[in-house]
Amino acid sequence: PTAMLRALRRRWDAYKYRFVPWLALNLRRKRRTLRYVPEGSQDKIISDEDVFETLLKIFKALFINDFSRQTHILALLPEIKCKYLELLTVEQKQSKVNSCNHQSQPVFSPEEVLLNTLGFSIARDRSSLVSAGTGVFVTKGFVPKGTVVSMYPGTVYRKHEPIFFQSLGNPFIFRCIDGVLIDGNDKGLSRSVYRSCSRRDQLGPFQMSDESWLTAALQNPLAVGQYVNNCSHEKAANVCYQEFDVPGYFPVELKQYLPNIVYSHDIESHLRCVVLVTLRDIKQGEELFSNYYTVVS
Repeated sequence: PTAMLRALRRRWDAYKYRFVPWLALNLRRKRRTLRYVPEGSQDKIISDEDVFETLLKIFKALFINDFSRQTHILALLPEIKCKYLELLTVEQKQSKVNSCNHQSQPVFSPEEVLLNTLGFSIARDRSSLVSAGTGVFVTKGFVPKGTVVSMYPGTVYRKHEPIFFQSLGNPFIFRCIDGVLIDGNDKGLSRSVYRSCSRRDQLGPFQMSDESWLTAALQNPLAVGQYVNNCSHEKAANVCYQEFDVPGYFPVELKQYLPNIVYSHDIESHLRCVVLVTLRDIKQGEELFSNYYTVVS
């Protein structure tokens, strides 16, 4: 009997991952489902360099805004401490703060930092679509066409990694072009898996990912992309998904704002992120709508 159970388990381990697309497509009756990506599709609306520069810009602003709590990190990185002190001095002058003591700097909310840095802020709220639940809105400012407006957070699973139980009734599984899956569910087992992987990868004071998207108090205000609703006949898509592999030279002190973590820590590869890029200009008060099933080429 033991040998038979082991044989059955081996066969199940080899087969169970094939259920993921079916589960994601059929177990949830609501509008969200696994994204369909035609073979050979491309999703680069803007360049990877533009995505990188945008993330770098907002993450640096968040880091400086929270400078007083970065003491342990800066103590281990004296070579970059001066750089950030210089940037902080510029920020203080712009804010008309005369004191050179960084402890006296005005501290803004992450949403205010986003508005001050990129010219807009976004937030979750009740969707304008009937029975659609939560949606994402531009709450202040203006978002030009071709702008990174949000990020899709979650645990990153490569092909054949165990996501069976996390996929049960889960409307937040995102499929990348190459079959990589991102579980953007902030509840239940998905939440526990993300937190476990995030704490596993922490190196002393250096956090390799952001856990705050699992809560209402976001550290990275862009990390709400999993709540962007699918477009409809009345509401056309105004954003699209774009995949982005975080380069190895991404500043280690800024990784604390990345809302993604890999499931398997023993695989050396670039971290996959997905950003949402605007397809047109978006004004204050508008809701963001994407297309779950296709990639805009």
